[in-house]
Amino acid sequence: MTDRMTDAEVQDRLWKAVDDHHTGMLGLTHDSHHFQPMTAFVEKDTNTLWFFTRDDTDLAQAVAAGAGADAAFIFLDRKLQACIDGRLTRAHDRERIDRYWNAHVAAWYPEGKDDPHLTLLRLDVSEAAVWITEGGLLKYAFEVAKANTSKTTPDVGERRDLNFH
Repeated sequence: MTDRMTDAEVQDRLWKAVDDHHTGMLGLTHDSHHFQPMTAFVEKDTNTLWFFTRDDTDLAQAVAAGAGADAAFIFLDRKLQACIDGRLTRAHDRERIDRYWNAHVAAWYPEGKDDPHLTLLRLDVSEAAVWITEGGLLKYAFEVAKANTSKTTPDVGERRDLNFH
């Protein structure tokens, strides 16, 4: 597989995909709890993801027990898949609550922005493994057939490790 994009281009594709689709699985990397579906809000200038949650959830309580925890956000869409790692902390940030509040978020907090259990989780991204697949199902089928006849592996896109430090 040859590299076709720069790291900056892959990073831009990653943030655009997460910003367009928002939903993935968030969890602590050294914890026995399952990852859970969460909606991410991207701040690409600071390599930060924000998540609304309640302060009484297992995840929020586990993060609050110390000075944050190592975590991962697993993101999948049709053309890009990623495992985004970083440090997860709890932050009640009113500016971000106001910025990202929408009808979907509001549905989970009947008392609105002033719900006493509303809090945010902040993922300061340190690195990500990103897979980008181009061409769709037809290209995939062609590459698999070609690989099987030529005894090579399919070229279905790129895999890149990004470091955000």
